[in-house]
Amino acid sequence: MPSILSVPGAPGQTAKAEPADVRRNNRALIFGLLFPDTELSRAQIGRRTGLSRVAVSDVVGGMLDEGLIREGGLAHNTGKGKRGTLLGVDPERLHVISIDLSQSHFIQGAITNLLGVIVERAELSLGAANAITIEDIAELAERLMARAGGVIGVGVAAPGVVADGIVRRSTVLGWQDVDLRGPLEQRLGVPVSVDNDATSGMLAERCFGQGGPNLLFVWMRRGIGTAVLINDVPVMGENNAGGEIGHISIDPQGPECPCGKRGCLERLIAAPTLGERLREHPESRGRILGQAGLHLAEALAMPVGMLDISDVCVYGPPDIINTDLIAAAQRHLDETTMSSFRTRTGIRRCQLGGDIALRGETIAVLRDHLHRV
Repeated sequence: MPSILSVPGAPGQTAKAEPADVRRNNRALIFGLLFPDTELSRAQIGRRTGLSRVAVSDVVGGMLDEGLIREGGLAHNTGKGKRGTLLGVDPERLHVISIDLSQSHFIQGAITNLLGVIVERAELSLGAANAITIEDIAELAERLMARAGGVIGVGVAAPGVVADGIVRRSTVLGWQDVDLRGPLEQRLGVPVSVDNDATSGMLAERCFGQGGPNLLFVWMRRGIGTAVLINDVPVMGENNAGGEIGHISIDPQGPECPCGKRGCLERLIAAPTLGERLREHPESRGRILGQAGLHLAEALAMPVGMLDISDVCVYGPPDIINTDLIAAAQRHLDETTMSSFRTRTGIRRCQLGGDIALRGETIAVLRDHLHRV
């Protein structure tokens, strides 16, 4: 059970001990027990959470009325008492609108149910300059909302540093201090969650993939970023810029980067850069991807050693994030981090496919919704 759903949208902050906050925390705790496909009776929920029968009944009643959960069959009972009714996540009544800004040439959107299953999708093509506007995002979201019932929120996955619904800096989009949440909430009339795209990918890998509660997730698409999960708590950093390894300078004499430095990882091995290099020199494919894997491991060695994380998951185009790149990265990471007092850190390729950010935003919106109401 991913307890990441029990962590509010501002991770690491201590919740106030007020009745409303306690009820919200209990609600997230119970939903997290049931997500995605566990069925428990009220009595079983009480035993697993330590909550009183009254507290369980109160929270469950509200979640049933809202459409978050539903009643099913009867629990198996080994004793002589009355069998309790099983409760599980309701995937039919409520929906999330997810928007992915990390693609080139178009914006991707979808209607998902609470289990991250895509019900319907839509795209909005961009102009020749590949520029994205708030109007574009709102137009796509409105198109999807018109086809969905019971929308609890809109989630937007954006490349760059994101804090409080504002994209503070995105070298990929060319944005600085762009407020997405405020204008979108005003126009759409529903809560809006805005997350870094690597964070969205990490949420999906944790809840729908193979990721555990301690994970270093690497995002390699138009840019490069990471998201770190420690004991199911996302590590965002003091300025919400945690995981920005794309702007670590690997080669100070390398190509200029929009961030102001030279030789940043993103300028050396981002997917578009590698794709162009491979098209120009197809005969050197193994060498190019091997060098990219080495650069990736150079950037990962320090956080892996410092945080003692044993699972690194890399997401990106399958023609680039393949055996050559992963094997080279693994070799170099082994050489620089293995020791007698820590286990080996494995690097693996993410298997979730192109909808990963959309599904991750389902989790982001759902997490925020559970702590909002």
